[in-house]
Amino acid sequence: MDGGETKEVPNAFSQECSTQALYNWLDVTSDFIEATEELQQGELFHDSSFGLFEAMSAIEMMDPKMDAGMVCHQKCEISNLEQGIETGKIKIKDISLPDQIAIIDTTFACLVTWLEGHSLAQTVFTSLYTHNADIIEDRCIRAFTLAILKMVDIIKDKVIRAAVYEEEDFQPLLYGFQLASNVTEMRVCGMLKEVEEEYNKKIKMTRPRPNEKKDDLKELQHEQYTAVYTRIKATRMIYVTLLDLNKKEVKAGVEEAKKHLDQSSSLLSTVKQSINLGTNQMKESDTQQSNPDISTVMGFEPLVNQRLLPPTFPRYTKIVGRLEAIEYLIKLIERLKKVCQVTNQGNFQAIMDFFIDFSKECPCILSRSILQLIFLPFNNKRVFAVELIQDSIKDYLRTHMCFPIFLTRHPLFSNQQAKEHIDAFLNRAVRPICQLMQVHGHNRARQREKLAHALEELSTLQDEAEQLDQELKNIGRNDRQVSGFSNWALYYTLRTMIQYMQLGFELELYAVHEYHYIYWYLSEFLYKWLESTLRRLEVMLQEKESHTDQTQKSRINRKKAKRKKSRPIDREMTLVEAFQAMTCGYYKAMIGFKMSRKLIQPNCDFDQERIRYEHRLSAFTVIMTPPPVQYEHFLEMTNPSKYHHMPTSTNFFQMAQQEFQMAWKRFESVSSPTEEMTILGKIAKRNHVVVKLLASGKMSSNPPEFDFSSHSTYPIIKLK
Repeated sequence: MDGGETKEVPNAFSQECSTQALYNWLDVTSDFIEATEELQQGELFHDSSFGLFEAMSAIEMMDPKMDAGMVCHQKCEISNLEQGIETGKIKIKDISLPDQIAIIDTTFACLVTWLEGHSLAQTVFTSLYTHNADIIEDRCIRAFTLAILKMVDIIKDKVIRAAVYEEEDFQPLLYGFQLASNVTEMRVCGMLKEVEEEYNKKIKMTRPRPNEKKDDLKELQHEQYTAVYTRIKATRMIYVTLLDLNKKEVKAGVEEAKKHLDQSSSLLSTVKQSINLGTNQMKESDTQQSNPDISTVMGFEPLVNQRLLPPTFPRYTKIVGRLEAIEYLIKLIERLKKVCQVTNQGNFQAIMDFFIDFSKECPCILSRSILQLIFLPFNNKRVFAVELIQDSIKDYLRTHMCFPIFLTRHPLFSNQQAKEHIDAFLNRAVRPICQLMQVHGHNRARQREKLAHALEELSTLQDEAEQLDQELKNIGRNDRQVSGFSNWALYYTLRTMIQYMQLGFELELYAVHEYHYIYWYLSEFLYKWLESTLRRLEVMLQEKESHTDQTQKSRINRKKAKRKKSRPIDREMTLVEAFQAMTCGYYKAMIGFKMSRKLIQPNCDFDQERIRYEHRLSAFTVIMTPPPVQYEHFLEMTNPSKYHHMPTSTNFFQMAQQEFQMAWKRFESVSSPTEEMTILGKIAKRNHVVVKLLASGKMSSNPPEFDFSSHSTYPIIKLK
């Protein structure tokens, strides 16, 4: 049949379909809404084949945030930089000052959006200038673009090496783009400096002179040249700061970074005031376009890399506004200033406390990563690239914890076998301690699950510490003076357990009817164990002080030795006592509310307290010391019948009043209180007043409210 015609056989079914509809839709919306009115609040009706997993995995069609088809079918006006140049939509030379300002500010906005967890393809590389910076002829935009690419490379390297990021924190994938590897770091700095000098001359040329006639155009040019100059200089300062923090001499690099951070901060404040000088500055309230602040800026195309993304539905990306981006960078600079303070910490424990306090501020991934790399740069296990971790821990145990075995008068001080056992233990302790430090570098939502894994390592460390204490006892045949390593391991274990419990409040995991056993576990178990641990450490300190007193030669020295000195352990002991009283106050108050039936309790058929209790404390089952409290033991210890006289709700409110008062006094007595301590003192004082009213019989008919706005763990109790 070569060369012949092919006849199409008519399809009777297709002919029938063309004249008759194959569907008969029935609108059931009103019936569906009417049926849902029969459901009570909190009830969910679903088919057995469509559960929670299917609901979370479902894609809402026609929603640009979830339906990839809604985004991919949008028109991309410019597909690459070369096409934009040919069509005249993108300039690579003689770029006007307003356009330069807009390009720089929008690129900062894209960089900030990337730092907040979005992909490079949807943020930084929506700037077509970053695709091929070599063909840009404008010196200002070329130098700036190369600096941005270099900064992306440094940031990506730092975040990956620190290894404290999750998928929601950071996207390092480059999608095949190059980061100006053909240009050296010093050359980029030189290019930025040359642009600064050029624009500084233009600033002087356009500066109004005395007795000169006012020229509005010249004044505008002066403002625009100044705006570009401050942006380029701020870029160079931020870039040089990142280079400083990459130096092998960590402390020297940090000192240099502090100077450049101060300059960056003042420059960005000036940049913030000149945002309106950029072209196409649209109102933030304009919601007609997906990215109104970027799509109208020359050289930016939000959809240019859409086909580089995976075939699954894309993560919705909205580029932050220019003003918001500058404010973010200003806050980032302040965070980096605080990070640089870690080198001023005097001992290993102070460094760990710094990590914990910094993590409470919920910092960004870059500042968290830089903190990790300052502490342990280049993965060489040396603190600030100077001292081995095990040596740093040993020095802390000797100078601050005052372990008896490190005192020269101790019989095992010069024993070679004892030294070998101690060194071997400290070498093994490096892994769990480093893991604990790294956990505090993760975001707050991920820390809780990682603290549970860290407890497993600490449990092993405790076993090894107990074995070491026993071996030292066998060597020295002295039961009183050599124990201490197990106490030190227990100290870290208890602190980690407390942090794990507190993060549950911060992440809003606990229901109100669970508060009583959470606060009880903190008060009557963890904080009391921690207090006894600190007491044992205090005994070792007293032994050292008594030995120091005996070695004083002159009467003057004896008088000086008798003067009471403030010790770090005294401050920590006061804080532990305050927290123990605070949590006990909440526990007593919750029991009072429960006995007066002011708390909504779940239905026992669907929600058993035993299951919740065991689930909340399941992470502690790997710990042998302190042993986990079983649910039966908890019920036995909290049974009101154990009191001599059966207490009432009023009695519990009175006990809570005493505990809050004690916590309030303890917080006020803390030496050099932090802002958090001051806030906690005010919370304790206010709760003291509230439970005092409750104890006097002024009970509201409504359930109490717990306001966590002042503190994430210790709420203000409010009565409606």
